[in-house]
Amino acid sequence: MLEEASGVAEGIIANITPDQMELPTVNDDWNVRELINHLVRGNVWAVQNLATGGAPRPTEDLIGDRSPVQAFSESAEAMIKAFSAPGALGTMVTMPFGEMPGAGLAMFRTGDLVGHAWDLAVATGQDRNIAPQLCEAVLEMSRQRLDGMDRARSPFKEIVEVSAEACPADRLAGFLGKPVPA
Repeated sequence: MLEEASGVAEGIIANITPDQMELPTVNDDWNVRELINHLVRGNVWAVQNLATGGAPRPTEDLIGDRSPVQAFSESAEAMIKAFSAPGALGTMVTMPFGEMPGAGLAMFRTGDLVGHAWDLAVATGQDRNIAPQLCEAVLEMSRQRLDGMDRARSPFKEIVEVSAEACPADRLAGFLGKPVPA
């Protein structure tokens, strides 16, 4: 699932033009470039976390002079390689909310990649009906993880009602508290 989520995000990033990099996203603090940088930082952080059992999340610009898709692709490749290493999924890592095995971090990264791929698709006018089966799986996983969680203490806003007939990516976005375009 992590490889598929990385591929979905990479495909959307590859279709973003330089003139779209400053467009706003549904994420209050990030424009398109900043959101891509967030994804790159998350991938790099996952690699560091697996290697050390706990690492501070990078805050600097990790795109630099590279194209956004190149920066993302390189970081995603390193992340997938790190998760593929023997024992990686059982390695205990430190998350902002506690410790968990590497498998939990892989699922966290999968959800982050898919959720933010949708954000980038919306911001740049791309098709937001992305990876329906993957989005269904991430939605189910998110329901299990977030059920009963105090969203005020999380990065997720209150659930936004979305039609049951909406595409899985839109339903996932609504569940995560993102405004879904009509």
